[in-house]
Amino acid sequence: MLYNIAGNVLTATTHIITVVIGAGVLALAWAMAQLGWIAGIFSVLLFASISLFTYNLVADCYRFPDPINGKRNYTYMQAVKVYLGGRMHVICGIIVYAKLAGITVGYTITSSTSLAAIGKSICLRSKGHQANCRSSYNPYMIGFGTLQLFLSQIPNFHTLTWLSSIAAITSFGYVLIAIGLCFSILISGKGASTSIFGTKVGPELSAADKIWRTCSSFGNIALACNYATVIYDIMDTLRSTPSESKQMKKANLTGLSTMTMIFLLCSCLGYAAFGDKTPGNIFAGFSEPYWLVAIGDICIVIHMVGAYQVMAQPFFRVIEIGANIMWPDSNFINKDYQISMCKTTIAVNLFRLIWRTIFVIIATILAMAMPFFNEVLSLLGALGFGPLVVFFPIQMHISQKSIRILTFKWCAFQLLNCLCLFVSLVAAVASVHQISQNLHKFKIFGYKN
Repeated sequence: MLYNIAGNVLTATTHIITVVIGAGVLALAWAMAQLGWIAGIFSVLLFASISLFTYNLVADCYRFPDPINGKRNYTYMQAVKVYLGGRMHVICGIIVYAKLAGITVGYTITSSTSLAAIGKSICLRSKGHQANCRSSYNPYMIGFGTLQLFLSQIPNFHTLTWLSSIAAITSFGYVLIAIGLCFSILISGKGASTSIFGTKVGPELSAADKIWRTCSSFGNIALACNYATVIYDIMDTLRSTPSESKQMKKANLTGLSTMTMIFLLCSCLGYAAFGDKTPGNIFAGFSEPYWLVAIGDICIVIHMVGAYQVMAQPFFRVIEIGANIMWPDSNFINKDYQISMCKTTIAVNLFRLIWRTIFVIIATILAMAMPFFNEVLSLLGALGFGPLVVFFPIQMHISQKSIRILTFKWCAFQLLNCLCLFVSLVAAVASVHQISQNLHKFKIFGYKN
């Protein structure tokens, strides 16, 4: 297997930004509104700090047994296997690829909400603000899924640097627009009332719903910091000199530090602008200036197009490697057919064409069935943070450094494990509860913006 080893700290940081500034950042203001100023700011800083610490542990485990001269682990799962054994390898694989598959559903939902917002804005401008411009998300999801059908035929992750770079640029675009729009509300004196404890319990919000929303908000914050599922795919692109772990640690620090500042700006300004009425997707709170809001929504869609592939390609690869191992002599799985189109030769693999098409169709149907932005993103964040960002990196580090059981360092690591797994479990339960409530409230495949 060939790998592109021309990458450096800058390209690795670009990939991190593409993944980290994604759908999750749009929900941070809502999460801040549920938690309030003290708990909200503390949570963002805490999740980012824990992520930086554990991602550096993951970087040291890229090679086995020595982080400098050892043998490469080309996937997160492979590292878990060599450090923790086959059982943990299977458990990790289930979580990793469920998360990768699930995030494509989340990105489909995110893109459709932005496309629908653009359509609604055009409708209101042409028909007036009294017009009924509500529409189904389904056509937008189908359109986004159709585009992904074509992009999913890109052979591998390493040919995606151009798409990742475009996505990273647009991600900064819509984040800066959101920050600017929130700031404009504040300086105009139209900011909403806020609280150190977040949304207030009252006629519109019961105490039970306040607790569920607070727990669910942890999942939204966790998702914003999560790129564990593709960290080794990013490291695969790095030169071996200086060591991949040293380069990745610099990229981790640069990427997460930048992102944390942006996260705080988005969440704090968004909450200050909208208060208890902070929307789940921050862009849903703006209607004017319509052209600037439309540009922000377009940037979101472009970013989701690239981020979808950054997440999906590792999932595609593991399925195709597994099929190759099981049926090494199958032409259907392994043979590429050369097709000439418009003076260009394209390599078509029938297995890749059919199975990736089926995957994108299923992801699109699931998004159409459950188009609940905050709840789905919170569930994805909860499922990934505890096990992938904290548990496996810590256990691999303990194995790599041969840290003895019941020593102070071992106990400190296990305490961190338990706390993060508990938070993830609480957030996951809250997200499932919120999704179940919405499924009772809305007709499946019939949700409208």
